Amino acid sequence: MKVTLSFEATSTKDVSIMVDALRASTTMTLGLNNFKRIIPCFTPEEALKLKEEYDGVVAGERGGEMIEGFDMGNSPQEVENYETDKDTLLLTTSNGTRILENMDSTILVGCMVNAKAVAEKSTQMASSHIDVVMAGVRGNFALEDFLASGEILYWICQNLDGYEINDYARAAILASRDYESVKDGFFNSASGKRLTKLGYKKDIERCFTKNITENVATYKNNELTLIKD
Repeated sequence: MKVTLSFEATSTKDVSIMVDALRASTTMTLGLNNFKRIIPCFTPEEALKLKEEYDGVVAGERGGEMIEGFDMGNSPQEVENYETDKDTLLLTTSNGTRILENMDSTILVGCMVNAKAVAEKSTQMASSHIDVVMAGVRGNFALEDFLASGEILYWICQNLDGYEINDYARAAILASRDYESVKDGFFNSASGKRLTKLGYKKDIERCFTKNITENVATYKNNELTLIKD
């Protein structure tokens, strides 16, 4: 099995895992505790239009801040605990939803909170190549995505008898093995500092907690749903 780490664009048509650790991947993963499906939207206007069509709840951010007129921001805690009888969430974010649009492969969503589960599922689904894809921030490298990807890649390798791994992926695994350093990296990354300043410190704490859910979302037919055994 070939195992790689990429930035923004996937290098496989087999299985890709999108990682936007702060916060889209975490919001999507935990949001499926509360919603049957999540529809990623690429603009706020699209999200508001589809809200009426699907009778859904609309969430999202630009620059880390909640969009005016939305029900909530891109907050994993808010989305997971939002009280509603609606089963569809429309989500638009600055980075994670944008990356999903251009992936031509079987797509899973990964983050720290489901790292072990998404890694195991990817090894069951892939035939030859698993690519973990960091979303980054507006075209720039994001430390938190690198660290979360390392955690996922570690568990991918643990689930394979044999694999070929690129050095980028190997470096991420090495960087992810000291949990206190990972915690520091999440809080002191550019994204972490910005979110703390905006008052989202508790979201960061939620996002760097390892393996608290077995939720694995797959992106198919323009919506995210849970993979169920």
